[in-house]
Amino acid sequence: MDKENIFQLLHAVLITASPEQKAQQTIRAYDLCQSDKAWFDSSQELPQAPDMPARPEKPELLPPNKMPKRSKGYKNKIVLMHALAHIELNAIDLACDMVIRFANDNLPQEFYHDWLKVAYDEARHFIMLNDYLIENNSFYGEYPAHNSLWESAYQTRHHLAARLAVVPMVLEARGLDITPRMIQEFKTINETHVSDILTHIYHDEIHHVAIGVKWFEWVTKRPIQEATTLFHELLNQYFKGKLVPPFNIDARDTTSMPRDFYENYHNAKY
Repeated sequence: MDKENIFQLLHAVLITASPEQKAQQTIRAYDLCQSDKAWFDSSQELPQAPDMPARPEKPELLPPNKMPKRSKGYKNKIVLMHALAHIELNAIDLACDMVIRFANDNLPQEFYHDWLKVAYDEARHFIMLNDYLIENNSFYGEYPAHNSLWESAYQTRHHLAARLAVVPMVLEARGLDITPRMIQEFKTINETHVSDILTHIYHDEIHHVAIGVKWFEWVTKRPIQEATTLFHELLNQYFKGKLVPPFNIDARDTTSMPRDFYENYHNAKY
């Protein structure tokens, strides 16, 4: 039996609008690869990554400054989980796009395997969060969301080092800073189901940031400890936000990201 082409499978993920199907197709692609029934075949004509992945009609996508303020109490918990589900849905597409968009960049097979695994993790995260919403009489799409995550991907679509710097090493690394606090807050109110979900996501995020650091070092062809200036230059050009402390130093150290990358960014004069 002919093996399926992972590049084609992940392109299908990007052009699938249904969030549930998007997640399931990603998991299928990973499982086929694990069972040696699919592979990264670059000898065929490769699909072109879309500028914007397919999205369902809901949620409504708003600019970040137009997002409604979160209410307090039970509804706030559901809105928070909805926001996290939206982040994880975007993360599926971000990881799949990493594979498809840079398929012609003469990268090692390990690069594509790493980002397929990231996509698989994000798909499982989305399913856990979406299941929680459904169990609590909600659904993904009930509340507005913003599109800033994908906008960061679009801005770095022609520059792999910039994509690695902005998406895993800044945006996903931010999750390492804020997720432990959320976990503790939900433990305090005995929301163990939520804290368990967030703990699972948190540990996967550490691995994802480490993958970003690993490939940033490979792509830039310099030891990571000597890349601070380049990292700051890329953020100055491609990242419009700020790196806001406090930082989770212990978790970030686990990823091998140098502290100068984020602690001294505001002092950079490049």
